[in-house]
Amino acid sequence: MEKAIYLITGVMASGKSTVAELLASKLGKGVHLHGDVFRRMIVSGREDMSAEPSEEAIRQLYLRYHLTAQAAKTYYDNEFSVVLQDNYYGEELSYMLEQLKGYTVQLVVLCPTVEVVKEREKSRGKVGYTGFTVEQLYSDFLQKTPKIGYWLDTSEQSPEQSVDDILLHYRKYE
Repeated sequence: MEKAIYLITGVMASGKSTVAELLASKLGKGVHLHGDVFRRMIVSGREDMSAEPSEEAIRQLYLRYHLTAQAAKTYYDNEFSVVLQDNYYGEELSYMLEQLKGYTVQLVVLCPTVEVVKEREKSRGKVGYTGFTVEQLYSDFLQKTPKIGYWLDTSEQSPEQSVDDILLHYRKYE
């Protein structure tokens, strides 16, 4: 399989981390980049995103995206396929794709139903939805995110089945 940068997005609790890790493990030389790692590296002065984010929270979000893209390109330039996953919604998705211009990018949008997201959120060890409901974020995500790339409803799939579908989808275009 040709090396690529797989950009995985979807709402919180859509399965991005699980699918991205598994996908990276199936690639010949694969790296899994969690964009959130760059957020957690800020140990003082961090401002997290919320329903009403501050200017500083937005600035830090774009810093995180920029750092993620730079790391992805560095790994790619050193012969690795890269799976990066984060919350890229609306115009942020376009921003990330612009950051990766000139590279082979395979965009995957995980899109389980809102009911499945709510169930997954309940069983996670962390809380992703603070300041807004699952339904609110899900609706905003669907309305504002460009309908580009491979949108995959993972509601009835295991992570392994989702990865198999992603690989099959992008092999068609090689």
